Amino acid sequence: LFFYFIRLKDDDSGDHDQNEENNTQKDSEKEKNDREKPQSTTKRKAVVPGPAEHPLQYNYTFWYSRRTPGRPTSSQSYEQNIKQIGTFASVEQFWRFYSHMVRPGDLTGHSDFHLFKEGIKPMWEDDANKNGGKWIIRLRKGLASRCWENLILAMLGEQFMVGEEICGAVVSVRFQEDIISIWNKTASDQATTARIRDTLRRVLNLPPNTIMEYKTHTDSIK
Repeated sequence: LFFYFIRLKDDDSGDHDQNEENNTQKDSEKEKNDREKPQSTTKRKAVVPGPAEHPLQYNYTFWYSRRTPGRPTSSQSYEQNIKQIGTFASVEQFWRFYSHMVRPGDLTGHSDFHLFKEGIKPMWEDDANKNGGKWIIRLRKGLASRCWENLILAMLGEQFMVGEEICGAVVSVRFQEDIISIWNKTASDQATTARIRDTLRRVLNLPPNTIMEYKTHTDSIK
């Protein structure tokens, strides 16, 4: 599956663009119709792979957040500040989102991209996250875009081999450095967290002296 990502990324045939244009037109018409329906009858349609698309093992949602540095953040204000970009169910749908998104290295200020399994909010308090933790890697400026892409491709391609433990990943753009992290469900499972750490080293091609920190969400909340 990992190699599908690379191949499909490079596939820029005109037919694909035309189909995407038609789909965009259909989508905007559908959105207009949805807006005109009474709110009570509008249900969110399940995201599924399209015909002949390559399904992912899980659906995922992209999120974006930005905040003013130095201002204290409560969980309520954080939740209001985080915006859902969209959900995808296949390799092709992933590239449709990703190819139009700004790369982390080009973001300014305190900005974050989050990629989490559908149904899991990128918050410590979410039921799927509350007993978990995250591996944190601090990067010097200039590395975030490449590391983020390698990390999310490894996650979508099920490279970590830890069952359902992976919840999502975050890239945080800051003034002095950038930070990437991967979140898992069970902080107390040391075999799992060790496997995630070793896979991270491999897929990101990290130098042996790279400092990696594991932090439980309980500690983060404190």
